[in-house]
Parts: sequence; C-alpha cells; structure tokens
Amino acid sequence: MKWARVKTADGTEVTGVIEGDMLHPRAALGSDTGAGDPVALADVTPLAPVKPGKFIGLWNNFKAAAEKGGFAHPTHPLYFMKADTSVCGEGATVVLPEAAGRVVFEGELGIVIGKTCQNISEAEASAAILGYTCVNDFSSLDILHGDPSFPQWTRAKSFDGFGVIGPVIETDVDWSALTIKVLVNDRERQSYPADDMILTPPQIVSALSQDMTLQPGDVIACGTSIGARPVKPGMVVTVVIDGIGCVGVTMAAPGDEVGG
Repeated sequence: MKWARVKTADGTEVTGVIEGDMLHPRAALGSDTGAGDPVALADVTPLAPVKPGKFIGLWNNFKAAAEKGGFAHPTHPLYFMKADTSVCGEGATVVLPEAAGRVVFEGELGIVIGKTCQNISEAEASAAILGYTCVNDFSSLDILHGDPSFPQWTRAKSFDGFGVIGPVIETDVDWSALTIKVLVNDRERQSYPADDMILTPPQIVSALSQDMTLQPGDVIACGTSIGARPVKPGMVVTVVIDGIGCVGVTMAAPGDEVGG
C-alpha cells in the first residue's frame, strides 16, 4: 500500500492511499476511514507524504562508510534532529543559502512510524513501523564543522528544503532488499544496499523509543553510505529506491525564482 499527501487545485491538503492513478482520501495517515471522493493524481500537486512531528537522522549507520571513515560500529543510534520546516517533497526547489557554504546530498531510506511507542522491544518495533520512504538529507559541511567547539548538526541540516521526503510511504516492502540510489542530472552518483546497515530499522526504532516517545508520522532517516557529493544551483537531485519510488528536487541559488 502506498500512502501519499497532495495539494488539490483549491489548496486543500489531502492524505490517502494510491490505487492506480487515483488517490483515495483517508481521515488520517494509517487510517482505514475514508474521507471523501477519490482524486486523480494528474490533477494534484505532490507533497511530502507526511508532516513529521519529529524528523530524526542517523549518522554512521552503514558498514562501508564506517570502514572508510575509520569509525567504530555504534551500539545505539547516533542521531540528530532536523527542523520540521526543512521538509519538502517531489518537484520542490531547494535554495542553497549563502551561509550554508558547501552542501552535500545524502540519499537515505526513511522509516515512518505508525504507532505511538515508548520503551518497546525490537519485535514490537517492527509492528510500529507504518512503512518506508525516500529521504534526501541535505547537509552543510561548512556549518557542521565550522566551530571546532561544537558540531552544529541541527543548523547544518535544517535549512528550508534540506529534508526531502517522498514520493510515497510504502507499507509492503522488504527493507533489506532495497538499494538506495541518488541521481544528479540523471547521472547515478550514489548507490548502496540497505542491508549494509549497522543497526536495522527494528533496532533503530526500539532504541530510539528508549530515549523518547515516538509518535505516528515521525520520520527516521537511516543514515547514508559512501558516495555523498556536493550540490550546486541548477542541479536536479533525485533519490531513487526501487519498490518505493523516486523523489527529485531542483537546487537553486538565493534570488532565483522558486517554485514547487
């Protein structure tokens, strides 16, 4: 089942389930209750499929990247938070602020929480996951490492548009069989298997639920592997995960006309 969120011609935001070329509105994300007549996907504007209350990102969660960087494997997720205002979806334009300096893409698999969970086991965590989505976790390297006394994770990753989510949330997919790819202007620049994760999605959700209560709609980006590269204005950067879909955005400079 594919969940999506769209904006209709009159500006109404609708969440629902995709069947064929139609979106069937639901009362809420994960709900079985209908909420109106189906709408044609051709007549709406795609949005990020969820508006997360918490947007959590992991660092150092892939074996290949850990080996390259000389990092030990974490036993608990190493994570940061991204502002909810960083979220955007398919077709958006992402402005690269002058203050951000060098910005890199990071294609990632995203976990979407479906149930409120606190202090849960790994088995319970599997049932608490609604589904998976594509994430592009844009990051300012200059800001992240700009002050040697304090790595600025939140600021480096929270500019408007720096948290791309979409195009859908897929509920029926085997995360371990997925490959995360990033295309820049249709050229493949990153590709790695999800099963190279150090901590798996159930382990991640269980561990994070020990630190904070996770709620429906929260998004957890599972981290990235090797291959992240800088982006520049004019580039179209697309995260592709077969079995989920692809979500692409256009990079722009300050002052450029912004749409999407």
